[in-house]
Amino acid sequence: MQGRGAVPQLTDRQLALLEQVLEERTARAQLQVGRLSAEIRDVTLAQRDTPADDEHDPEGSTVSVERERDVALLGSAEHQLSELLAARSRLEAGSLGVCERCGGPVPFERLQARPEVRFCVPCVERLRQTH
Repeated sequence: MQGRGAVPQLTDRQLALLEQVLEERTARAQLQVGRLSAEIRDVTLAQRDTPADDEHDPEGSTVSVERERDVALLGSAEHQLSELLAARSRLEAGSLGVCERCGGPVPFERLQARPEVRFCVPCVERLRQTH
């Protein structure tokens, strides 16, 4: 792993733990993206084979709502996966645990809970106040 020494507040053991957490969460997110994509594809294919008469079909609107829900969940899962992959890149570059706003350290406990975070707590609070 390149650049591990670049973040002095994180030990090699902590970095190894974060790497493991990232691997597990990335795998989970990839599975979720695959599952949701398959569900959307299946519902879309099934709906093509069924006459479009939502007015008289009590299940018609339910299928549409379920598909829209799955599309929203897929978007969220894809965003999460993207953030986890970006965190993995930061880990490899040695910048995981460095706040992207102020350059200060992000505490290990925060990274352990959410390894994809980009900002320290004070910067998150400042960003919340401005939005």
